[in-house]
Formats: sequence, C-alpha cells, structure tokens
Amino acid sequence: MNVKRILVTGGAGYVGSVMVPVLLDKGYEVTVLDNLMYGQTGLLGLADRDKFSFVQGDARDERRLKELLPKADAIIPLAALVGAPACDRNPVLGETLNLGAIRSLVKLRSRRQIIVFPTTNSGYGTKSGDVFCTEETPLEPISLYGRTKVQAEAALLEGGNAITLRMATVFGVSARMRLDLLVNHFVYEAVTRGYIVIYEKHFKRNYIHIRDVADCFIFCLENFARLKDEPYNLGLDEANYNKEELAALVREQVPGFNAVFSEIGTDPDQRNYIVSNARLQKAGFTAHRTVQQGIRELINAYRMLPKAGPFQNA
Repeated sequence: MNVKRILVTGGAGYVGSVMVPVLLDKGYEVTVLDNLMYGQTGLLGLADRDKFSFVQGDARDERRLKELLPKADAIIPLAALVGAPACDRNPVLGETLNLGAIRSLVKLRSRRQIIVFPTTNSGYGTKSGDVFCTEETPLEPISLYGRTKVQAEAALLEGGNAITLRMATVFGVSARMRLDLLVNHFVYEAVTRGYIVIYEKHFKRNYIHIRDVADCFIFCLENFARLKDEPYNLGLDEANYNKEELAALVREQVPGFNAVFSEIGTDPDQRNYIVSNARLQKAGFTAHRTVQQGIRELINAYRMLPKAGPFQNA
C-alpha cells in the first residue's frame, strides 16, 4: 500500500512532538488530533507546513473520528494516558482512552487502512530480570496502564492490518518534555538537586531513545506489508540496565551525583525484566542511540528548561 496521508492521535504529546516533524520531513501529509490536555505548544513550529493540519479534539470522540478517518491511509494512535501513576489517578480516563479509543478505531476504520500502534513492554510485568522476554513471553501486566495497553494490542492484532510496537522505557528530549520517565528523571535530579533516593536498585528495564522510536515508525510504514499483524519489541539491546547501573551512567557525566540506594521501602513500580529486540532486528530495524547520548542531550536541555511546567504524566 502506498501510504501518503497519516492521522496521528495524541500527536502533540511527548512522542508525537518528535515523530510528527519526522513524518513531514519524509513527505507524508499529517493530521494531528489532540486535546492539548497539558497545554503543550510543541507543534507550533509546524503551522506553516503545507502538509500539516491540526484538529483540537478527543481521540475518544467517534463523531470526530468519522470525519477524519476517511482522509487517512494510515493511523498512528499515540493518544493515551501514559504511565501507571497517571492511570491509577484517573482510571476511567485510562480505560476509555487507552482501550476504548482503540476499539473505536478498530470499529470505524476501513479494512484498507493500516495502523502502527505503540504499546509497552510493561506487559511483561515482574519477571526475574534474568531471562530475556521475547514476543512469545506471556504478558502479565501488573498495572491498569499495562492491562489497558495489552488489551488494546490484542484488539488491534485481532482486527488485522496492524503492527504493534512494545516500546521500552523511552528517554530523550521532546518539545513536550516528560520528567517522570526513568532516564529523564534520573538526569533531572542529578542536574537540579545532585542526589536521588533509589529503591530496589536491582530492578531492570529496557530503554529506547525517542528519536529511534520515531525512526521505527517510519520503518514500519515503509515495510508494512511484510511486518503486519505481529507485535515487535522496540528497544536497545545493550540498554537492559538495572537502576544502579543507570545511576552510574548518569554519574559519569554529572560528577558528584549522589545516588542513595535505600534498603528500606519499595518502589511502587515493580516491573523487573530484560527484553530481546531480535525479531525487529531480523526484520531490518535496529535502534542505535545510546543511553549515554541521551544523558548528554538531557543535561543540555535541562539548562534551558523553565522551572515550572507540566513536564510529567505522573
């Protein structure tokens, strides 16, 4: 299928603010549907682009979707309440946006339209952190956020003509910045306070740079026919770090950063797993931006970031 026109829901968010300019630079016509719930302005610089249009609205609004879907060859549903804390605070919004809006898309789109969907490798839950999770590993989400994303993935794959990307924990700079993501958070605390208290330092996670995420979506659009109807882990293989290792990487670039590893108390986020991204690599895409590169750019960004702002979902 020759994809020219793309509808991106939630396109003014953390990932979309990086991805949408990349899509435009590749020559796609892009329509963004976003309710701007965080007051973000990261897409203002695109206002003069001929192939860009913005619609302020709710991704759950079926009437709005019926207006926009016929104009799209492909849909990238980024609209979501992201993260376990955010979903726990507002479970109704989490359920209706993360899952209900996806079910609406499956129902309303035509069979010719393709979907590339970002889910999360949070679905792997509380594994040992010793055995690599593959796409065949049973999904055992431990939060409302994880459950809604796993169910949304299942609905899309059952509907067909979709690719789902089980994204690792994203890091890096975006015009709609988030400080609650683990790498972003560690670097922010190092730069602004000089210390952090870390619980359960041995818990492991996989990581992915936000620009590698954008590049992977382009790859999926360009190679959709041979990748479709499968889930893919999207992360950086060499970035399966535990929290102690991550703190050490930050300390290399922020001398004097003091990471205090508490032996008392627990982290509310009990995810602990490492991930294999071999299926996607075999298909032809490999992430390459390192956590060290991300730390360096984050340090620069935090020197320019205002003191106050809606910079997190949690």
